[in-house]
Amino acid sequence: MNYEMVIGLEVHVQLKTQSKIFCSCSTTFGKPANENTCPVCLGMPGVLPVLNKEALQLAMKACLSTNCRITPMNRFARKNYFYPDLPKGYQISQFELPLGVGGYINIQTNGVKKKIGLTRIHMEEDAGKLIHGENLDSPDKSYVDFNRTGVPLVEIVSEPELRSGEEAREYLTQLKSILDYAEISDCNMEEGSLRCDANVSIRPIGQKEFGTRTEIKNLNSFKFVQKAIEYEVARQAKILDQGERVKQETRLYDSDRGETFPMRSKEEAFDYRYFPDPDLVPIIIDNAWVERILKTIPELPEQKRERFVSSYKIPEYDAGVLTSSKPLADYFEQCANQFPQPKIISNWIMGDLLRELKKDGKEIGECPVSPSEFVDLLKLIDSGTISGNIAKGVFEEMYQTQKPAGRIVEEKELT
Repeated sequence: MNYEMVIGLEVHVQLKTQSKIFCSCSTTFGKPANENTCPVCLGMPGVLPVLNKEALQLAMKACLSTNCRITPMNRFARKNYFYPDLPKGYQISQFELPLGVGGYINIQTNGVKKKIGLTRIHMEEDAGKLIHGENLDSPDKSYVDFNRTGVPLVEIVSEPELRSGEEAREYLTQLKSILDYAEISDCNMEEGSLRCDANVSIRPIGQKEFGTRTEIKNLNSFKFVQKAIEYEVARQAKILDQGERVKQETRLYDSDRGETFPMRSKEEAFDYRYFPDPDLVPIIIDNAWVERILKTIPELPEQKRERFVSSYKIPEYDAGVLTSSKPLADYFEQCANQFPQPKIISNWIMGDLLRELKKDGKEIGECPVSPSEFVDLLKLIDSGTISGNIAKGVFEEMYQTQKPAGRIVEEKELT
């Protein structure tokens, strides 16, 4: 390929609050349409927004967990555009004074480590959801569910420093892991708690100037982000090879066809006519407040990976797999505290345990074999009571029946 990819990601993350950002309506997912609404989030005349302090503190936590600097004064702005799911005719967001700036996330692909800069993290409210007629009883109509309107979000904007679909996927994996560890969001992509827009352009190798970019909106899985970027890069390369120019536009990704298609022409900041929201005062954040939030941040995945390598003497690859989610890391540590042979534990978790969970589509939190029961099986191997091959069959039966290892060995006379 004669071109270099230039990719920047905008990730919208729903904050883990019980109520919305400017009113007391519930953020519970799955309620009947328009049940989680009130005059404030429906934009009725005469209402005033009041900032949710917990949402602000979770947003600060997101900034600090991704190495951003908290701006001492930040404020909300009105982003004006007209769409059926935006009841006020504007979205309350942040523009020239965002909450956090200048952070970074470390990634690793094909053994190469790389630091991806973050331009900014800002707070905003979510819009509603359009439901089109093919899903209802009137195929020629669309309906609006305002339950999501006013749900608190942070938008995390990366620098255009990603150079492949694989790097983009790894960046999202690391970001999701950080947000999960710090309990900032549940990151449930199926429920829309984490959504991604990808800005993609290409340029001839060696050229410094950026090419014309397109934005791919509302990608809701890491796999689709990578595939959409790879398709879009190939599409733009074909256009340039034919001597034509890439249009700056917003596109959507059709996962069934594996293609992007035009949605609308790309807006610029001036199209939204941003101005400071007169109903919300600027937010002043002092160092003492920042220090209090810092104390609430737990050990994050990168720190935990490094500790697993140094303390448990396991390979970096193992540590990366085991710390990919906090519940999995906790499971490993509970086992290691009872059975001080971490490499053996790591092999069994990464092999048999994760294979069974993947087969059933379950997370580690749903595992029917507890850490202590898992350790009991490993102790039977260690004592020579059963062989490693026999233990594999015993584990499968433990997983399916929830029987302890010792009873299975005894009942089947496997000693």
